[in-house]
Amino acid sequence: MRAAVLHEIGQDKLEVLDDVEAAGFGPGKVKIRVRATGLCHSDVSAMNGVLPQPAPFVPGHEGAGEIIDVGDGVTGLAQGDRVLLCWLPACGACPACKRGQTQLCLAGFMNAGTPNFKRPGGDVFGFAGTGTFTEEVVVDAGCAVPIPDDVPFDIAALIGCGVTTGLGAAINTADVAAGSSVAVIGCGGVGISAIQGARLKGAAQIVAVDPVASRREAALKFGATEAVAPDELADAKQRITAGEGFDYVFEVVGKSATARTAYETTRRGGTLCVVGAGAMDDHLQLNMFELFFDEKKILPSMYGGGDVLTSYERAIALWRAGRIDLEGLITHRVQLAEINEALDQMRTGAALRTCIEI
Repeated sequence: MRAAVLHEIGQDKLEVLDDVEAAGFGPGKVKIRVRATGLCHSDVSAMNGVLPQPAPFVPGHEGAGEIIDVGDGVTGLAQGDRVLLCWLPACGACPACKRGQTQLCLAGFMNAGTPNFKRPGGDVFGFAGTGTFTEEVVVDAGCAVPIPDDVPFDIAALIGCGVTTGLGAAINTADVAAGSSVAVIGCGGVGISAIQGARLKGAAQIVAVDPVASRREAALKFGATEAVAPDELADAKQRITAGEGFDYVFEVVGKSATARTAYETTRRGGTLCVVGAGAMDDHLQLNMFELFFDEKKILPSMYGGGDVLTSYERAIALWRAGRIDLEGLITHRVQLAEINEALDQMRTGAALRTCIEI
C-alpha cells in the first residue's frame, strides 16, 4: 500500500512508499479507502515540530473515502459507506463531552500515540490519530462520519477540518454580530472559511489580511469587502473604524506576533478570536493593565468551537443551498506521488487548499 511518510521531525519532504500497511484493525475499528484528502497547514506544523507528533508518521487529517471493513462491535457503519474522517471524535463520556463541549474531548488526542501503520522497519504513526496521505487507514469507528451521496469526496474532506474550523470560529466561537466590522489575519483555507462565516452572520465590513496577493484577491471573491497586505492593516483600521479597532479580529496564523497585532487591531470591548494552531514555546505577551483596561475578549477556537457533527451537517446544508463556496477553496489538485509539490504550494501561499486525489 502507498503512503507518504515523514521519517524524522524537521524534514521538509515526504517520501511516498509502497511498503506501508494499515495496522490495528479489530473491534471498534474501521478500515477506510481514502479517496481525497486536503493539505492543511497543521500537517506542515507537525512536520516541522510546531505541533507535537511522534515520528515516523503519515501526515494528513482532512480526508474522505469509503469503508472497506468494519470491526466487531461497530454499529451504524457498514462496508461501502461513504465517510469523512473526524480527527477529533467525541467519546461522549468525559467531563468535556458531558458539558456539551465535545470539541474539547481528549480521547481523540490519545490516538496520536498509537501507531496505525507499519512497515518492514517498524511502526508508523498517523497524524492526529488518522494519517490520510495514504490509500488506506484504520481508525476508531468514531472517526468515520457518514456523508450523503451528493457530497463529493473532495468537498467532504475539506469539511473534515478547515471549513469546520473557519466557519465555526465565526459562527460558534465569536458569534459575529450583524452589521459589525471584522478583520481576518491569514487567508488560507481556514481564514477564507472564517470570512465566509462572518459574511453569513451579516458582518458589514470584512477586511482580509494576507501577505500573498493571490490570497487577497481570492478573499474578495469569498466575501471580504477589502483585502490588504499586513503593512496596510493599520491604515485600514484608521479608515474603516476611525482608529478605534475592529469589532472582531480573527488570528488564523498561529504566531504570537500576529496574535499581538490582532489584539492591537481589536477595539476596546471587542473580540479577538484565536484560530491558528501555534507552538508551545511561542508566548503571547499582554500586560495586566491593558488586559483589564481594554476589556477585550480573547476567545480561542478549537475545531470551530462547537459540536463537530452538528458543524458538519451545517456546512453541508449551507453548501447545498449555495450559501458557502467550497469548490472554490480547492485551487490545486495533485496525485499522492506529487505530495511534495502540494507542500510547496502551501508554503509559498499559492494554494488555498490542495486536494490530493488518491
